[in-house]
Amino acid sequence: MIQPQNLQLGDLIGIVCPAGSIPMERVQKCVETLIQWGYQVKLGTTVGSKNNSFSATDAERALDLQQMLDDSSVKAILCGRGGYGVSRIIQNIDFCGFQKQPKWVIGFSDITVLHAALQKTGVVSIHGPMAAAFNKGAEGEPYIQALKTILEGDKTVYTTVLHPFNMLGTATAPIVGGNLCMMAHLIGSANSFDTAGKLLFIEDIGEYHYNLDRLMIQLKQAGMFEKLAGLIVGGFTDMKDPSTDFGANANEIIQSHVKEYDYPICYDFPISHATSNYPVIEGGIYTLSVTSDEVSLALN
Repeated sequence: MIQPQNLQLGDLIGIVCPAGSIPMERVQKCVETLIQWGYQVKLGTTVGSKNNSFSATDAERALDLQQMLDDSSVKAILCGRGGYGVSRIIQNIDFCGFQKQPKWVIGFSDITVLHAALQKTGVVSIHGPMAAAFNKGAEGEPYIQALKTILEGDKTVYTTVLHPFNMLGTATAPIVGGNLCMMAHLIGSANSFDTAGKLLFIEDIGEYHYNLDRLMIQLKQAGMFEKLAGLIVGGFTDMKDPSTDFGANANEIIQSHVKEYDYPICYDFPISHATSNYPVIEGGIYTLSVTSDEVSLALN
């Protein structure tokens, strides 16, 4: 996998909204912080605009993203928010210029679709905080600072609390993943994730417990859990129904589908739609260590 160049002081970061809309005032703190870090900022035409639930029409969103990908002066692209909409434009994006001059692309949630497409180009990207996360104050600071660390080329090591469902072990492999619903959505498409030999991380928001079960079944029947090096279960936040309706909570549902595997698995890792959302390099080599004392994920 090709890694974009580390950012230098004065580099230009573009902000776009290839899916849902975000008000300009929700982007302001992000812009201020990036400037404080020593970067310049270029706002795409989709930032602050709105077209129904999207930031703009499909054509406008595709054009804005394409122009940022092709602009040689832009060294990183930060997605303003997720929502829904990347699937509607991804087939119209031309990555030829991007492959010749790769740059960092940052985002999560619906941006999982873009990360999946970037995996096919052979260029790594960053699954991590978007513009709104810069508004979360001291609680969100560790996750924002971790993004800065990656952009500057320094190594990250994350740790998290133990969980009784954890499967002990250590594995070093490329990491891929993101939003579970989006990964299931991509199965059978040209951008479906190849998970064989990889560390896979999953997270989601706003699902019914029965639908989480269905998503896990879909990935399992597609063989996406079978040849993993390891599994990282992130946060499953804002579930739409009580776990008593299904008879199992989110982690119990997930564990019921993967307990047969003998690779390392950890639960409640701080990758999520909540404030706790550490950035990881999609396609980067990481070591996942799950012991009886600690869980760690270290960038090699």
